[in-house]
Amino acid sequence: MSKITFSDWLRESLQFIGRAPVTWFGCCLIIGALMTLGKLSLALGVFVSVSSLFVGVGVAKYIDLKSSGENPVALGWAVKKSLPLAILAAGSLVLCWGAFRTIAGIAAGDWQNIAKFFFYWEFTPENLLRQTTRELAIWLFGYANVALIFCLLMLNSFASWFSYPLMLFRNYGWSAAKEEGRAALSECSNAFYKLQGFIFLQALLCLSVTPLLTPVLYMLTSTLMYVSYQSVFGSRSK
Repeated sequence: MSKITFSDWLRESLQFIGRAPVTWFGCCLIIGALMTLGKLSLALGVFVSVSSLFVGVGVAKYIDLKSSGENPVALGWAVKKSLPLAILAAGSLVLCWGAFRTIAGIAAGDWQNIAKFFFYWEFTPENLLRQTTRELAIWLFGYANVALIFCLLMLNSFASWFSYPLMLFRNYGWSAAKEEGRAALSECSNAFYKLQGFIFLQALLCLSVTPLLTPVLYMLTSTLMYVSYQSVFGSRSK
């Protein structure tokens, strides 16, 4: 097996855009639209954003199959296949986030802040009339970048980078996916650390410098997850 590098993963992921630009950017637009739900409920916003991240892995699989001409499937197949597991993963993340926020709220005696996690209408004229498009995008998508970072930290702590695709494409249980995923990462640790650093850096940039690219970063992260999984597990995937 040739040495696995982060540059190879990134190059192959960017090539997915050219293989199905309408599908790829269409997903970015849908993700961006769903992210606006975070301005009426942070819990709902985190849920749909993280769900979109994992459904994007299924979409990447669809693009791969369609462009290669091997066993072509419909886009609906990719969404239907990946959505249940994506919902489970997103729900778990929201529960953890909500628990942390509730504990902090109780400690501070701020019960109103706990309630705001589940519902808080922010679509007011004062919020919508931002001076620039960048400021509006920061307001709309800022939480999603924090959610992405939090999601990656949770994956690294309680699962592995490859856990989701292993569970999705090979029907692994959580424990088995965690063990095999971490074993595989030990063989490409240098590429993986660079990949994580890249995503974290881009998420931080999207918090203030390039907020409009937040949905693109989500779809790119999904594609990177699929491409890296394929490069490590190859023909063993289903």
